[in-house]
Formats: sequence, C-alpha cells, structure tokens
Amino acid sequence: MALIAAGALGWVIYHYAYDYFAQAAAEQKPPKPVNINDVLKAAVTALTLIGAVLAGLYAYRKQLLAEGDAHRADASQLAERYTTAAEQLGHDQAAVRLAGVYALARLADDWAEQRQVCIDVLCAYLRMPYEPDSAAAEHKAGEREVRQTIIRVIRDHLQEPGAPTAWCEQTFDFTGAIFDGGSFSKSHFRGTVTFADATFGGGTVTFADAAFGGGVADFSGATFGDGVANFSGATFGDGTVDFSHAEFSGGTLDFRFAAFGGGTVDFSFATFSDGMVIFYGAAFSGGMVGFRFAAFSGGMVTFDSATFSGGSVTFDDATFSGGTVGFRLATFSGGTVAFDSATFSGGTVTFDSAMSNGGAVTFDSAEFDGTLFHWGPFPVPADA
Repeated sequence: MALIAAGALGWVIYHYAYDYFAQAAAEQKPPKPVNINDVLKAAVTALTLIGAVLAGLYAYRKQLLAEGDAHRADASQLAERYTTAAEQLGHDQAAVRLAGVYALARLADDWAEQRQVCIDVLCAYLRMPYEPDSAAAEHKAGEREVRQTIIRVIRDHLQEPGAPTAWCEQTFDFTGAIFDGGSFSKSHFRGTVTFADATFGGGTVTFADAAFGGGVADFSGATFGDGVANFSGATFGDGTVDFSHAEFSGGTLDFRFAAFGGGTVDFSFATFSDGMVIFYGAAFSGGMVGFRFAAFSGGMVTFDSATFSGGSVTFDDATFSGGTVGFRLATFSGGTVAFDSATFSGGTVTFDSAMSNGGAVTFDSAEFDGTLFHWGPFPVPADA
C-alpha cells in the first residue's frame, strides 16, 4: 500500500511538473521542447522533501510514544515507592517507620506532581494519637524519635525557598497534633500551616529566626501547657499568625527580639491563666498584634524593652482580673498601644522606665476597678 501510494504521488507530481515546464517552454520565443531531465529532477526533489517531512513526523510521533511510555513507567515506579513508604510508616517497629519517613521525603523531592500528597501523609502521622509519657500503657517505643524526625525533615525542606525541592509554598496541617519538642528554626513559611487545636504540652518547639512572609500560620484553639513555643528572632512580614481562642495555662510563648513589619498576630479571645508570653526586645514597625477580648486571670505578657515605631498592639475589650502586662523600658516612637473598652479588675499593668517620643497609649472607655498601674511617662487617665 505504501509503495502504491508513493507511486501514485510520484505520478501526480511528475505530471504537475511536466505541465509547469511545458507552459514555461511554450512561452519562450521561439518555443522550446520540454526538458524531461528537468521534470524528473523536480519530481524527485519534491518526493524527497515530502519523504523527509513524513519521516520527521514519524520520528516525532515515535518519540512522543516513547516518552509517554517512559513517563508511565516512572509514574508506576513512583507509585510503588509511595505504597512501600506508606506501609513502612505503619509498621510496628520504630526503625522501619523511620525508614518510611525518609523514603516518603525523598519521594516528595522526586515527584513534584504529588509532593503535597507525600507531605499530607507526614502531617497526618503527627496528627495521630500520641502518648508522650513513656510510663503509660499506650506509649510506643521509639515513637518520639519518629515524630521528631518528621519535624526535622519538614524543617530541612523549609530552609531555602529558592531550592527546587523546597516545601515553603506547600500546605502543612498539624490540626490537633501533640508536640513535645521539635525545631522549625530558620524556616520560611509562605503557604498555610495549621496548628489549630494542637497541644504544646512539654519540651520546646522552636520557630526561632523563622520567616512568616505570607499565607497563614494558624494556632487558633491551641493549648500551651508546660511546653515552650519559641519564636525568638522570627520575622513577621505579611500574612497572619493566629492564636485566637488559644489557652495559656502554663509554659511559655517566646517572641523575644522578633520583628513585626506587617501582617497580623492575633490573640483575640485567648485565655491567659498561667505561663508567659514574651515580646522582650521585639520591634514593632508595622502590622498589628491583637489581644481583643482576651482574658487575663494569671500569668504574664511582657513587652519589656520592645520598640514601637509603627503598627499597633491592641487590648481592646480585654479583661484583666489577674496576671501582669508589662512595658518596662519599652520605647514608643510611633504606632499605638490601645486598651480601649478594656476591663481592669485585678493584676498589674506597668510602663516603668518606658520612653515616650511619639506614638500613643489609649484607654478610651476602659473600666478601672482594682488593677495596679505603673504609668511611667504616660498621663493617668481621668477615670483611672
């Protein structure tokens, strides 16, 4: 069939070529006979060009088919690796689960299309029930090391946003997880990371020198018991870090020397009955830190030696029945600290040795009935 088609095409091309040369020869003065050699050369050249195009198309299609087969083979191999890693994560022995963690992380690096799926599995492992007390019957030997390894693997992939295997733009869901240690230091969070309803019950979870440049970090409803969440030196650009409805019954939330240049850190409706929230030496040049409707019955929130040159810190509608909020040695050169409509019935608020070169501290519509104030450089409100 191919030979017949080629012969028919050659015959058609030959006749078109012959007619073309015959017309050209007839128009000459005097008319000349058709040169058959020229006709044959033109026909052969046209056939050669058509053959080359068809050969190129065939080779291209063959290459596409080969690439498709290779892609399917790669996808099949990656799927097999995923299945193996997932099975390892569910193994009874901690050493096998550790191997599964590293296998799944490596798979996420190699399989960009399903990277989020691999990350979701690692996060889901941290959300599973966990008993940190080694004396408890539900405690699993080696489980803490497995969980710490997952956190370490995630942290390692958040260090360099420009790297081809970076996970900085991905989504991390740690909802309801229990943390008794781990480090996210120097990580770059540019997507959504959720710690909603998580429990920080022991050890230190550090976000020191982390950068929150966009997206949302959600700690809403989290419980801070005896542990430490360390954000010292962290940078808050755009986006939101949400601690709304969190419960502080102990432990420490540390923002020492953090830089707030934009975005929002939200403690609205949080409950402070014990523990400490430390903003010592923090720099506020923009954005907002909000404690609206927060309840202070114990513990301490300290802004000692902080610098306020912009942005705002608001305690609007908060309730102070105990504990301490301190601004010792703070510098106010801009921005606003607002206690508007707050209720003061106990505890201590102090501005000792603060320096006021601008900015404002407001108590509009606040109710004063029992809280001890040290006003420092600020005038005492008329109804205080």
